[in-house]
Amino acid sequence: MRDPADQFLTDQEREKIRRAVVEAERMTSGEIVPMVVSESHEYPMADVLGGVAISLPLALLITPLLGRWFWIGAQNMWLFLAFFIALFFIFHQVVKRTRWLKRFFVSPGEIEEEVEEAAVVNFFREGLYRTREETGVLIFVSLFEHRVWILADRGINEKVEKGKWSEIVQEIVAGIKQGRQADAICEAVKQTGDLLKTHFPKRADDTDELKNLL
Repeated sequence: MRDPADQFLTDQEREKIRRAVVEAERMTSGEIVPMVVSESHEYPMADVLGGVAISLPLALLITPLLGRWFWIGAQNMWLFLAFFIALFFIFHQVVKRTRWLKRFFVSPGEIEEEVEEAAVVNFFREGLYRTREETGVLIFVSLFEHRVWILADRGINEKVEKGKWSEIVQEIVAGIKQGRQADAICEAVKQTGDLLKTHFPKRADDTDELKNLL
């Protein structure tokens, strides 16, 4: 199975976003890094919950039907357990491999928590905290969860209102829903650059410190 993050953008769209980042950073010392991931967490408990939620009622339905048919008994516990275990192994894998089905067994609170944690982990893993003026910005898109998170370094957060990031996030989400993911990310990069250049204008000795797309 191909990685959804690899299919989310074409090569041309990736290059378009890279160019948008270069253009946005042309007027600021800030560093803007868009990142697209397939999922922020594997959610193993969702596979278990899904397997149980589907297998249990099916086993309860099948046991009395086949129990009577084979003269084993409609309430035979061993027959029920055999059906339940067999069905659980099947549907555990079905839920694990079917992304839209798996989402039914992940709570909104867990999604928010895992996306935020993944954004923070990647912010540090990719070195966005190491910029000279603490001006790294991560635009984090997590596909399974349908979430976008923007994480800015301390130097930026001291000067840019958090509400500005929420507005940009909503515009990215709306663009993705309309099938304009590349354009939405490019526009977010442009808006981020416009915010940064006001507070962090380009230095004469500025260099590109981070990758332009992850």
